[in-house]
Amino acid sequence: MSGFSQSSVSSQSFRGTIRKWALEEDVASVACMVDLHNVGTFNADTRFKADYLNELEKMLEKVLPHAMLKAKPNLESRIRTLKRVWLIIYDMLDIIEEIDVEDVATTNTHEEKRFPWMRIWCFFG
Repeated sequence: MSGFSQSSVSSQSFRGTIRKWALEEDVASVACMVDLHNVGTFNADTRFKADYLNELEKMLEKVLPHAMLKAKPNLESRIRTLKRVWLIIYDMLDIIEEIDVEDVATTNTHEEKRFPWMRIWCFFG
């Protein structure tokens, strides 16, 4: 398996092969999607046109030739995962903003001022 990072090695699961993505693959994928959006050829209102995955596959082949990323299932699945992660992060940012607004309206104790992250932790505990 020379030429591949250990993080891109697949493992078997009960639902099929699960591909582990390397950070460089995520970075390259997002950068290529931004380029694809900026070119405008595959834009449709607020989304990409249906054929964008094939173009993204071609772009990534040039940037990461040994990754062997395919439009389906690799890119399609990873984009779905990244969307879910982004929604979670976006929700967390909203919660932090609400907590900050509440802090302005109420007086905090000394400990809350020193460790504001502790109030957020209750959402994950």
